[in-house]
Amino acid sequence: MNKAAAAKVSLEASGAFVSPLSVEPYRSGSLDGLQFAVKDIIDLGGYPTACGNPTWAKTHAPAAASALCVDQLLGAGARCIGKTVTDELAFSLHGENHFYGTPLNPRAPERVPGGSSSGSASAVACGLADFALGTDTGGSVRVPTSNCGIFGLRPSHGIISVAGVMPFAPTFDTVGILAGSLDILTRAASVLLSCDVPDGAEIGNIHVINEAAAISDEEVRAALAAPLDRLRVLFPGKVQETSIQAIAGGTAANGLDAWYETYCILQWAEIWNTMGPWISSVKPAFGPRTRVSFELTRNLDRSKVGPAVERRERLFRSLQAFLGPADLLLMPTSPTLAPLKGSLEIDRSDRSGTAYYPRTLSLTAIAGIGRLPQVSLPLMEIDGVPLGLSLLAAHGRDAFLLAAARMILPEI
Repeated sequence: MNKAAAAKVSLEASGAFVSPLSVEPYRSGSLDGLQFAVKDIIDLGGYPTACGNPTWAKTHAPAAASALCVDQLLGAGARCIGKTVTDELAFSLHGENHFYGTPLNPRAPERVPGGSSSGSASAVACGLADFALGTDTGGSVRVPTSNCGIFGLRPSHGIISVAGVMPFAPTFDTVGILAGSLDILTRAASVLLSCDVPDGAEIGNIHVINEAAAISDEEVRAALAAPLDRLRVLFPGKVQETSIQAIAGGTAANGLDAWYETYCILQWAEIWNTMGPWISSVKPAFGPRTRVSFELTRNLDRSKVGPAVERRERLFRSLQAFLGPADLLLMPTSPTLAPLKGSLEIDRSDRSGTAYYPRTLSLTAIAGIGRLPQVSLPLMEIDGVPLGLSLLAAHGRDAFLLAAARMILPEI
């Protein structure tokens, strides 16, 4: 399965676009004939960047120039077809925008597309764009690709320029790619990463993270069984069940909780640094969920920041030491299927009920803290609802990760 099945949906029915438009490529190149969409926190020269919030749109001038990542794609022959809906200021994994609506998840119309790159995922899944740019701080490319049954890449932190992208939590922010096939994902990634992806790769150990399965729904654990069995046949002796404790040792005494807590403290602190001055001075209108989320950042106990930075660096170094250049980590992209529309709690820190945010961010925080590249492949399905399988590689090994995915995908 090298191509995600794209539904045939009209632009209006998708709800994916804030502004459909057409920007022609600068010249011919490796992406000739491909159309892409841009998440509306990424600048497109001459157009407003609304960032999913009407007050932001009113208080910011149109972009003076396109983001560097957009320039790269236009310079490689791709045509831009529009700006896509995002959750407010990219602060959500839901994909339900209070002001601009919920883009369609065509594979599961009663469920959320996932956020915050909701419109980018919908545009690709609806067959309106060959690929799209999103951003991923805490899962905003990975979760929507999993929910919508398409391909997605969060690159190693710092590899793709974020110039011209709304700053959010700078030590976690990345520009990611969503695509309808692994071939197109790889072509676009080759341009943005400025490297060739080899046809093959020598794969070392494949570490299945025990704790990732443990916090996932029972149906997700059951769906993992078939691809894992196939991988064990393809790579005898290389597929290993690994505890996060084996990777991080005493740094993560509470398993994935340490990764989640560390991520949230640092993300919230950075968000208030980047967004707090504007929020305090402009007092923008927010939807209910966004308002509660920003209150968490405002009220964070900042005495926790120093210890969290130290813990993150220990976890990062542990991953560096553990992962060989040909090794992979494997886990479900999300611990649960895409939630039903309107079913998610307002408070992202709420651990009662499904505890959607704590569980999901516990998985996405691994790549965030480790600055690792992660690719989500639409390899699982539960009662017709898609779910991604993720592969992660060592920091800077993005080309290897994509090559490994190209080897593995046709076989499972």
